[in-house]
Amino acid sequence: MSSSVQTIIKPSLRDVGGIAVRRVLPALAARLVGPFIFFDHMGPASLAAGAGLDVRPHPHIGLATVTYLFEGAIMHRDSIGSVQKIEPGDVNWMTAGRGIVHSERTPEEERGRDARVLHGIQTWIALPLENEDAEPSFEHHCATTLPRLERDGVQLDIVAGTAFNARSPVATFSPTLYVAARFAAGGILALEPEHEERGVYVVDGSVNVDDVPLAIGQMAVLAEGRTAMLSSPTGARVMLLGGAKLAGGRFIDWNFVASSRERIEQAKRAWTDQAMGKVPGETEWIPLPERGSRQH
Repeated sequence: MSSSVQTIIKPSLRDVGGIAVRRVLPALAARLVGPFIFFDHMGPASLAAGAGLDVRPHPHIGLATVTYLFEGAIMHRDSIGSVQKIEPGDVNWMTAGRGIVHSERTPEEERGRDARVLHGIQTWIALPLENEDAEPSFEHHCATTLPRLERDGVQLDIVAGTAFNARSPVATFSPTLYVAARFAAGGILALEPEHEERGVYVVDGSVNVDDVPLAIGQMAVLAEGRTAMLSSPTGARVMLLGGAKLAGGRFIDWNFVASSRERIEQAKRAWTDQAMGKVPGETEWIPLPERGSRQH
């Protein structure tokens, strides 16, 4: 039987706020996987006393950001007044819609501690056409509110959407698959074609998708309509992602996602004029790059 793996994406290395990240999406081989249009794996980064993540206020349109941590903590602040510390296993879901501004920093109480580690995933979910200009909003869900399942040596936390007959409390705009899977040595998982598009990303350890081995930082994009057998002989941490295809194309430029270039140009002008809102308590901001960039 042939493998269900359609393609394997290897990451590019970036620096975001002083933290090394592996950027997997968007890629030439797959611009989106379901509604996922951006996928960053942060760290694991060792932080000395006084150091930390410092992503100054920056804008977004046409997407929702989803932050999920394995280690460390991040303080989120945004232009609609949200102030929320996120810790391992929690979910921060920020809907940008017509426009929002936010900052992401290491909490002040964490900076004085030495030998700290920051490790997590940040993704962008492109919004359906009818929700591109939705009212900006923010929601936080503690780790204890997410469904947790056990399957043949695999622990599954349903981060967003639906999977394995369970549903996350996180509100989504389109059918979504987002699961944190922890494989014990010898763990096996059947990933059925419940969702139209699916990806498998290796955070640590090693995983086989059918007969194809995946290393840390690689994402396998799966063929539609086929069950994939995932196994890990030594143990691994994996993110499962995907969902329904979005109608219409999407443009991505810097921190903006939209179905038209005109909407992105409007957002650029608004940000340059500092007309997209302010983050209370912040005085800094990231200027619009001279040329389009996917770095945020």
